[in-house]
Amino acid sequence: MEGKTVNQSRAIMSLPMKPPDANTAGNVHGGVIMQRIDEVGTIVAMRHSQRIVVTASVDKIDFIKPVFIGDVVTFKASLNFVGRTSMEVGVRVESENPITGIVRHNASAFLTYVALDKNGTPTEVPPLILETDDDRKRNKQAHERRELRLRERMR
Repeated sequence: MEGKTVNQSRAIMSLPMKPPDANTAGNVHGGVIMQRIDEVGTIVAMRHSQRIVVTASVDKIDFIKPVFIGDVVTFKASLNFVGRTSMEVGVRVESENPITGIVRHNASAFLTYVALDKNGTPTEVPPLILETDDDRKRNKQAHERRELRLRERMR
């Protein structure tokens, strides 16, 4: 199976946040942000594997700053790690006030997806080709997260 680079599956999605996305404080619901994180992460995993994928875990999500109604939110997602059937995707969430132009880092997340064959059974995915120092750094950090997840599962 031929490998693929990080750039071959990268995804960026921008959306305006509207009143139905808000909680009673006027901020965008964390659940709305989480849904979009999973959607863009799914796109990356499907592009890499060229298979249907399922979300196996959300390793970590950190909400750093609130997102407000009227902001344009951009979700930047890329592959960090590829196992035999699983893939870790990192997602960075940024919001921009389109009037002031101020951009804020709002959240970061790591999700693991598993590729499925036509019978719904986990199936092998192409290896990941690391081209840049940043690719290698993210891959090393993803390996460490994976080892931690596996140790926790053994408890």
